[in-house]
Amino acid sequence: MHSTLLQPLKRTQASEQHGFLSEMEAKQHSIKSLKSYPEAGGRSLAAAAAGGDVGGGGGGYRVGGAEMEMEAKIQKAIDFKLEGHRCYKEKKIREAIGKYHRALLQLKGIHVVDGTTGSEVNLLNQAATKLTEEQRRAVESTEIECYDSLTACLLQSELVNYERVKEYCLKVLGHQQDHFKAMYRAGIAFYHLGDYECALRYLRDAKCREPTDTNVLRYIQLTEMKMSKTGQQVRESGKESLG
Repeated sequence: MHSTLLQPLKRTQASEQHGFLSEMEAKQHSIKSLKSYPEAGGRSLAAAAAGGDVGGGGGGYRVGGAEMEMEAKIQKAIDFKLEGHRCYKEKKIREAIGKYHRALLQLKGIHVVDGTTGSEVNLLNQAATKLTEEQRRAVESTEIECYDSLTACLLQSELVNYERVKEYCLKVLGHQQDHFKAMYRAGIAFYHLGDYECALRYLRDAKCREPTDTNVLRYIQLTEMKMSKTGQQVRESGKESLG
């Protein structure tokens, strides 16, 4: 019976991949490059936030080394993320995974504090700088997209590392608690790791977001069957010990 339930999952994998690609394309069209700030006439984000001209004279604002380095790191992370999306569309899954990891590596030196602004620390030189709201949003959205994309890649591997899938899904949910795909994939990961209670919790959360999603409903059914079977085995084991 389990195999019958799991068969439709293979058919829906292609549709989920198509949906993921469409979602990535839509996001790429809406991305603003951090290299320029249109509202500021082409100035850098740091200069626009400070309200002065980069390198201008007569009281103009000159971007410091730390600000320039941070801006460059954020832009490089976005570039790697977009390269990962391109590799994913070309079905180069291994290369895509590498690009997403490199994007996240660029962001490791930037600690985003909750809230609109905060003291941001560049770990490479310990120079205290401030992220603009635009940069803060770019860092957070890039992290979410990379971890979400990594789970999509990992679930297409021949030997799926469900522990890693779980880890990445929880990172996404740490940023965005109502992220449907992260809830659903976390449920899948916990199911295959044998933690059926956690699996059911995340799958039910996903169902609240998408009540008619057939994949979610199917995994909820599979999880409940596993829990019922496990409970029956525990009861039978208890009877044997008493006997």
